[in-house]
Amino acid sequence: MNDPIPISDSLDGVVRSLRGPSRHAVGGVFGKWRDAVGEQVAEHVRPLKLDERVLVVEVDDPAWATQVKFLSSTIIDKLLTVAGVEIERIEVRVDRRNARGAKYT
Repeated sequence: MNDPIPISDSLDGVVRSLRGPSRHAVGGVFGKWRDAVGEQVAEHVRPLKLDERVLVVEVDDPAWATQVKFLSSTIIDKLLTVAGVEIERIEVRVDRRNARGAKYT
């Protein structure tokens, strides 16, 4: 009978098999999002998915989509500094269901 394997090791194996980002990268982006982008941006923009080195974010208003496009290089730099995660580019989606006044927490 095999000895138990820590769940963190198992998750790393699953993530590698799916050819996705490391658990560290996902945890860094999602866990340190507010620290990387600041309170004001985090109120309107949230990370949805990290696929390879492409970060997909969702905004609550089309104006924030434009803002994120202008800030993308700054956000990429901050995620590297704060979370140690390399992002190649950011794709933006507008959450039409919650547009106008919705806040992400």
